[in-house]
Amino acid sequence: MSETLDILSHALGQRLAAAGLRLATAESCTGGWLAKVVTDIPGSSGWFDRGFVVYSNAAKTQMLGVDAGTIATEGAVSEPVARAMAVGALARSDAQIAIAITGIAGPEGGSDDKPVGTVWFAWAFADGEVSAQRLQFAGNREEVRHQSVRVALERLSELLGPGD
Repeated sequence: MSETLDILSHALGQRLAAAGLRLATAESCTGGWLAKVVTDIPGSSGWFDRGFVVYSNAAKTQMLGVDAGTIATEGAVSEPVARAMAVGALARSDAQIAIAITGIAGPEGGSDDKPVGTVWFAWAFADGEVSAQRLQFAGNREEVRHQSVRVALERLSELLGPGD
């Protein structure tokens, strides 16, 4: 399972390094797993700036500047919060790209409109572009988290465009 993440992280790191770009992460349900995976790659200090683990709503507000009112009205697992997390991570780092992940990994905590396995992602770029995506994953807590990290890496590679 982790071999796939290692391959994705290594390839992404090469692309970021070649482009002179640095990455920041803002993670809730993955609890720092994305940052761990990218820092497992030797030389990642050349392209990874920092990671924010913002598991609580207060941490999202205090560390990333996510509006508490947005969390209250939209929920922590929502497009506006994911976008705000990514933008906040970018603003509070020396990175040019940020990835945010917020979701419900389970086994509890889901609802009818946001069942367990619901994850929102956002990717923010220094030029102001922000992309967001909601996915619904099946599986247990670890499987939901693993799939979340994989998608975050894969989608960033896609957003960067064709590699050299």
